[in-house]
Amino acid sequence: MLFWRSVVGKLWFTILLLVSVVLITLTILLLQYFDRFHTDQAEEELMNHASLIVSVLENEETEDMGRAMNQTISETYGTNALIIADEDDSWYLSDEGGLFLPESVFFEDEELSAVINDRDPVVTVGDYTEDNADNEAMIVGQPFTFSDNQEGSLYLYQSLDVVDEAADQTTNIILLSAGIAIVLTTVFAFFLTSRVTAPLRKMRHASLQVAKGNFDTKVPILTNDEIGLLAIAFNRMARALNTNLTALNQEKEQLSRILSSMADGVITLDREGGVMVTNPPANEFISAWLYEQGYDAEESGQLPAELQYLFQQVVSEEKEQMGEVDVQGRTWAMLMSPLHDQEHIRGAVAVLRDMTEERLHDKLRKDFLANVSHELRTPISMLQGYSEAIVDDVVESDEEKREMAQIIHDESLRIGRLVNELLDIARMEAGHIQLNYEELDMTEFAERILRKFQGVAKEHDVELIGDIQPSEYKLKADSDRMEQVLTNLTDNAIRHTSENGSVTLRVLPENAGVRIDIEDTGAGINEEDLPFVFERFYKADKARTRGNTGTGLGLAIVKNIVQAHGGKVSAHSKVGEGTTFSVWIPDNEDLN
Repeated sequence: MLFWRSVVGKLWFTILLLVSVVLITLTILLLQYFDRFHTDQAEEELMNHASLIVSVLENEETEDMGRAMNQTISETYGTNALIIADEDDSWYLSDEGGLFLPESVFFEDEELSAVINDRDPVVTVGDYTEDNADNEAMIVGQPFTFSDNQEGSLYLYQSLDVVDEAADQTTNIILLSAGIAIVLTTVFAFFLTSRVTAPLRKMRHASLQVAKGNFDTKVPILTNDEIGLLAIAFNRMARALNTNLTALNQEKEQLSRILSSMADGVITLDREGGVMVTNPPANEFISAWLYEQGYDAEESGQLPAELQYLFQQVVSEEKEQMGEVDVQGRTWAMLMSPLHDQEHIRGAVAVLRDMTEERLHDKLRKDFLANVSHELRTPISMLQGYSEAIVDDVVESDEEKREMAQIIHDESLRIGRLVNELLDIARMEAGHIQLNYEELDMTEFAERILRKFQGVAKEHDVELIGDIQPSEYKLKADSDRMEQVLTNLTDNAIRHTSENGSVTLRVLPENAGVRIDIEDTGAGINEEDLPFVFERFYKADKARTRGNTGTGLGLAIVKNIVQAHGGKVSAHSKVGEGTTFSVWIPDNEDLN
């Protein structure tokens, strides 16, 4: 079966079939021709012999010579001759042929008797024997006149076995020649097709290698004919394909790198809205939406209804569409553009941008202005009110004037602290913070902070506990800034802890750095407030604090100082159980 699928088999079979048809047709025509040729030749010979014998018999002097001539012809060609003068006078000139016919045949047969009765020459072929044997004979009848003017008829006949024997010999020769021709054609066709298809087989092997990605494969050029030109074209095609595929892979890699490095999410959709290409931000967006909707990860082909609606609008209107979608508390802006394929839209590409930070920054900016205005309005109002009271002599006693002056002084200090803290935060966020690194003995440093706040803790009836693991570890950090961090955190913990509560300062080496925990047993922070405690002016429920609530900038300053050291700060809290602020500062050994 594989043989018939090959080019060699097809060409070999085609050539063999074509030559066979031609040879069979030619053989049939030759056999018919030679069969007719032998018959005509035998007929012509009999006619010539009959004419010669008749011419001799018509001469009285040569009658005996005619008999001798017929004897010779009979012996040579296997013929018989019968001369009939009338029904009672007839004789055989020879009876040595391969076939003998009685005289009655020539009188009784209508066609043969025409020579006797009508004096017409006759040439016929037939079976004139009385038995059932197949003994066909060719008979030539010719009338003549004896020298004494007596009419006679000469019948010269011959068995067709002689003709058939010559025809069989010719047939055998023709069939043998045809068989030899077919054998030679088979060998020649197989050799020719093998030579012709050998370059094609090499080209097939090379094409398979190219299909596997081996573009260095070359087809050897063995001839200068069409197959050689085809091999040259194939090699050129392989080189061009290698160049184009290399350029395509480079563009694909470049596009993949661009997509993977983009901060925006990119989703490419086909005509039916199926997801074709995504980048990491888009995968995060889809995963968050699937989690929110309760789908499994295997159903990643699902898209938010807002995105599907935008896609339908793009396909129907054939222009860009914009929209927004909220997923897991984050706001995504969507811009979807159609992808055209000549006259039709073959899909769309959606660009997703996380606008949560921008929206949060806008909100924080507005809140910052409002908070600054609020924080400054109260002390300014108090400064204005008490100063007007002094200027207008509303207060009469010196004690009241001193009290008002003290309030004015305290409020001015409060404004100064607020302005200084705002300036510190601005410098930190602008990257202008200057850190003076030195080696800190964390045990001694933590004990100093504890001693600093023992008095404040006693005033608020709060137990201040130190959990400091003894260590000779030296941390490279800015001593003043680290003291500012622990001061803010410890002061916040004491102020937010109710009476008879406790605040624990815990210090322990961890992960090539130091971890500091300030843990209190206060009222805790609500879960929805935890992500924003390090924002400027952000204050949770003021009802859970005691005394002055501060400006709301302390934790923002803490976050910036810790990040300037390359560390991390986090908050963990449960309402009613307390809050823990954790600070991790790495050991900056590469700093002097």
